[in-house]
Amino acid sequence: MKGIVLAAGKGTRLYPMTKPVCKPLLPVYDKPLIYYPLAILMQAGISEILIIVPPGEVETFTALLGRGEQFGLQISYAEQPVARGIADALLIGREFVGEDRVCLVLGDNIFYAPTLGATLKKAAAQEKGATVFGCWVEDPRPFGVVEFDEGGKAISIEEKPRYPKSNYIIPGLYFYDHQVMEIANHLKPSARGELEITDVNREYLNRGKLRVVPLERSFTWLDAGTADSLLVAGQTIKEIQDTTGRYVGCLEELGLYEEWISEEQVHATGRELGMTLYGKYLQCL
Repeated sequence: MKGIVLAAGKGTRLYPMTKPVCKPLLPVYDKPLIYYPLAILMQAGISEILIIVPPGEVETFTALLGRGEQFGLQISYAEQPVARGIADALLIGREFVGEDRVCLVLGDNIFYAPTLGATLKKAAAQEKGATVFGCWVEDPRPFGVVEFDEGGKAISIEEKPRYPKSNYIIPGLYFYDHQVMEIANHLKPSARGELEITDVNREYLNRGKLRVVPLERSFTWLDAGTADSLLVAGQTIKEIQDTTGRYVGCLEELGLYEEWISEEQVHATGRELGMTLYGKYLQCL
């Protein structure tokens, strides 16, 4: 399975912060935002990753991440010339994915749970169909909303409904088999001119091949798309790290856990960052 991070948004809701820098490169407590979706893919066991960035920003992302060798990753980059919706990322990544399955994650979404790795690896192991997640929120109206029947089976999905049928939304993390390329290729733009990921998920639902996994309330999901939510995300990450003593979104640690890089490589990076708490953390792994 391959991974795609859609990190091409202009971040207009964060102006003026994002005028000089892309939203995924903004800090969320002690790491750039882009680290967190990359960590999701790594916890799913995915090391071949395509990052889709705004026009002219490949060098900026490369300056931070390179080709990912220091994390045990193989990172490629592509540009999204025009914002055409989340599902457009699948078409941009078609050649990269080839005949493989794919996990798509949004570049401003953060997930955390002690059992997250096991949940993600189970989703990645599914050979056929699609797996998405249901997350309970107070106000689901700005999101894609999933409705369940009394037996817990998903029966409908609506994009940004005025009158939601449930409080469960589908956050920006999607696991698909290769049929997704055929589905995405036949999408028509919505009324707002975008290729909607909800339409992709609805097609899988209509085919009887969509699994919606409700996340337990203990799961943390953060959408760092506004100034307020970016602040809350940073505060939440700090609280989790202070409480658990473990870093969230530490790519070197995840690469070590997956045995993609060595302890010596992690410690070397830690020495380079020795003046920071992050560097000291790496040296203790």
